Amino acid sequence: MQTPYRKPGKYALQPNDPYLSQDKFLSLQKDLEQLLKQRPFLASEVSRLAELGDFSENVEYQLAKGKLRGLNSAISKTEKQLRSAIVINNEGNKHFVDLGSIVLVKVNGKEKKYEILGSSESDPDKGVISHTSPIGQILMGKIVGDKVVFKLNDREVEYEILEIN
Repeated sequence: MQTPYRKPGKYALQPNDPYLSQDKFLSLQKDLEQLLKQRPFLASEVSRLAELGDFSENVEYQLAKGKLRGLNSAISKTEKQLRSAIVINNEGNKHFVDLGSIVLVKVNGKEKKYEILGSSESDPDKGVISHTSPIGQILMGKIVGDKVVFKLNDREVEYEILEIN
């Protein structure tokens, strides 16, 4: 089976963001353990199906081989992410916005809370933003009382930092 060729996209050459929260790091370790537990079964299944002979006509063998290939790919990706991980220390300085900070800001008269983490954990709907996102970038390094302006298309939005945890 041939792997399809895809043209590199806009973000193909950008390195992965290595910053992970302690929870995400532990979750990845647990995921890796589960993946590694599945490997022996799939490998034995591929061997068993290979013994049936004719590989070109053996659909079950092809499917099992594809599953094993996908599992090995997931293991490799997870191991690489764990090797390059930089775990965010939440016990750091609470005087300025940094990775792992939970920031309470005032925007258009409303209070919003953002947790600033690495890009692999960002979830804006839950208030988790990346330190590389436009809002994350303007908040990084700021202190309580600072006001920053975020330019959004043709208008400007002012963020006032009320609290940093």
